[in-house]
Parts: sequence; structure tokens; C-alpha cells
Amino acid sequence: MSSLQICIVGGTGFVGRVVAARLTEAGHRLRILTRRRDLHRDLLVLPSTVLVQGDVHDSGFLREQFGGADAVVNLVGILNPRGAATFERVHAELPAKIAHACREAGVRRLLHMSALHAAAMAPSAYLRTKAQGEAAVREFNDVAVTVFRPSVIFGAHDSFTNRFARLLRFAPGVFPLACPQARFQPVHVEDVARAFAQALDEHRTFGQAYDLCGPRVYTLHELVTYIARLRRLRTRVVGLSDSLSRVQATLLELVPGKPFSRDNYYSLQVDNVCDGGGALAPVFRIAPTPLEEVVPSYLGV
Repeated sequence: MSSLQICIVGGTGFVGRVVAARLTEAGHRLRILTRRRDLHRDLLVLPSTVLVQGDVHDSGFLREQFGGADAVVNLVGILNPRGAATFERVHAELPAKIAHACREAGVRRLLHMSALHAAAMAPSAYLRTKAQGEAAVREFNDVAVTVFRPSVIFGAHDSFTNRFARLLRFAPGVFPLACPQARFQPVHVEDVARAFAQALDEHRTFGQAYDLCGPRVYTLHELVTYIARLRRLRTRVVGLSDSLSRVQATLLELVPGKPFSRDNYYSLQVDNVCDGGGALAPVFRIAPTPLEEVVPSYLGV
């Protein structure tokens, strides 16, 4: 693979940092766009990496920064809206701006992060707007787009296992868990990053969408119980009924930091598992990493 100039939108987040590291290891040159350059200077240790401060919602800024790039990677996503950062603005409008800027700047390759089971008729705004973003980036036939739809992503700085570890720490002996039977097939962040890197100049991935999952399916109750055990917490995880899960979501979305929301509840009504196991092994020849091989390294006591 030859060295490419790649512009990353969302490169300072949990997944973005790992994708950036993987791409620089492959010899690519990166331009990472960020709202606050001073907060992410540690990324400059990556070879041939430039941080550019600006507003990624500004179409002119995007067009300027995409100039001369061989490919663009969009990793921007949110779990809950906050202020001006609504699901519609982040998941639907921004991908449309990115795809349009790619066309105007002459970029012919775009890798886009979506979500597993994103669909126009999905029960949650999160999944519906993710589907809108997919549709937006696919509108431009002169840009070769590859879409990735991962299950929940785990790793040392994730917002899933770490969030439950924090919540469990403050639980008074009992942890009431909404939607305990919701199913997940967690995928390791390094496996996701490898799939992105492999797809860059792999022509058979052009115009395709790939579901990315780990090797095993868990219920949410099993995952949270496992995290409590790793943290050596004598906390009983108690699954809530559907009606109580709704009540918990309604109350917790009012709490600062919004640990759980009604839209999160609606997302959990769709099992977060891959039909047929996902694309990691058959398409990218990546052996999916078991959660048990990684999570103890950062959550184990």
C-alpha cells in the first residue's frame, strides 16, 4: 500500500485515536480536524500527523482541509444530544457536508462510521439519524464510499465498559439495570481500526457496508455482572422490567452527564448483534478479539 494523505474528522475521540495510530503505522500522512487543537497535542507524537483547528460543520473549512487528500475518514458520533450537537446535526447533516466537500475538493475515497442496525424505521433517533448519514454519503457516485456498522466498541478508553465500571462503583450494594436482556456482540477497537486501514485502497470494499462484531454474544446483564466481578465489587445486578426500564430512562436523562436516556432505551430494543457473525473474519481476515482478553487489562483490580 502506498502512502496516502488522509483527512480524519473525529480523529481525537476514542475510536479516532486508535484509527489514527493504525493509519500512521501503515505509513500514511494524516490531517486531523479538531475544535480544540490545544487539548489534543499528544496526537502530534504520531508520525506525519497534523492537527488543524476549525469548525467541521463549516462547509468551507471542510473543503479547504480536504484539498489534496487521497481519502477522508469520518468517525464523528454521539450517544446523546447536547446543546447544538443534536443527532440530526451530527449524524445526518455533517456526513452530507463531508461527502459534498469530498466531491468539491476532488477526494475520491470516503470511509464512514455508522452503527449496527441503523435504519430509517429504527425505534431510536440515534439509529434513524445514523441511517440518514449513510444515505447522505452514498448519494455521490463519484466518491467511493465504504460504510462500517460496528456493534458496541470496547477498549481501554471506551464509553461502554468504563461507564458501567464508574456507575457500579457508586451503587449501594444493588445496581438496577434497565433492559437486562438486550444483546450485544462487542467488538475490539483495534479490530475496527484494522478494518478501516485495510479498506482504504481495497477496491472490493468500494460501495459496500460492513457489520463489525466480536466473537461472542452477551446480554447486557452478563456484561455488567462481568464488569462488577472484574472490579471485585460485591454489587448485585438486578434486571428491571420493561416498564421500570422506561421509568429509569426518563429519570436518568435529567441527571448531569445523562448516564441513560429514553433514546438509549429505544436503541436497546434492537439486539446489537451481527447477522451471520459480521465481516471481520470473512472480509478482512481479522480474528475477532474476545472481550475477556482485553477488558481485564484496564478494568481488572
